[in-house]
Amino acid sequence: MNRIVYLNGHFSDEKDAKISIFDRSFLFSDSVYEVTTVLDGKMIDFDNHMKRLDRSMSELKFPKMLNHDSIKKFHKDLIVKNELKEGIIYLHVSRGVADRSFNFPPKNIDLTVVAFTQEKKLLKNDEVANGIRVMTVEDKRWKRCDIKTTQLLYPSFAKAQASEKGFDDAWMLRDGYISEGTSNNAWIIKSGNILTREADELILNGITRQSVINCAKLLGYKISYKGFTLDDAITADEAFITSATTFVTPVVNINGKQIKDGKPGKFTGQLREEYIKNSLKTAI
Repeated sequence: MNRIVYLNGHFSDEKDAKISIFDRSFLFSDSVYEVTTVLDGKMIDFDNHMKRLDRSMSELKFPKMLNHDSIKKFHKDLIVKNELKEGIIYLHVSRGVADRSFNFPPKNIDLTVVAFTQEKKLLKNDEVANGIRVMTVEDKRWKRCDIKTTQLLYPSFAKAQASEKGFDDAWMLRDGYISEGTSNNAWIIKSGNILTREADELILNGITRQSVINCAKLLGYKISYKGFTLDDAITADEAFITSATTFVTPVVNINGKQIKDGKPGKFTGQLREEYIKNSLKTAI
């Protein structure tokens, strides 16, 4: 069965969904997106994803916002129509269709709204069991990484480069400090203290990141919002990443150097369990 997708108020078979070649997302990456986790057929952290969507659209000066109840309805409809139990819903919003111009188009044009499901194994996979290996690259992105835009070519390039060299992902370095992963936030643990970069304009303030912070506090760990260097990461007790699709996933090797014994850390596992448990309680 082909996927049923959502496009501008209508559901259709994925092969029948068409977007204009003049769409601003195609011509300028003038668009934003959100990825909502689905577990057991229910959405995780939906309301917080919507708050961040509003912020991204506002920061890019989109002329109008979207109705959250409407988005919730077509997300739930997509879950039912595609019989999705475990995976994600991708939501994409562009400024709309207009003749190509570097200036913004008239404010009265309709936004383009797209959503589709994707099945993924999230709860159990090899990366969770064995941990992942990351390499570092220079962070060459623009300086508004806090906006969740579809301008993802450089992170994609970094991910591909890591894969070619036998790593699972890349962590980006800016001014000597780890900023974040290609599609995830970066963390280390030292002496019972969790370090992660402050949520400024140079990283995306992940929705999972915010939930994990709450879980860490419940488990009695202190969070330090400060940058950490590559040496800090390599000599850490544990390291991990967080995102909507990885939850809390251990990092066991950086640039070919293993962290401690090269195995997933105990606390990382506890934090992952706590996050999943709390997320399922509040899923809708």
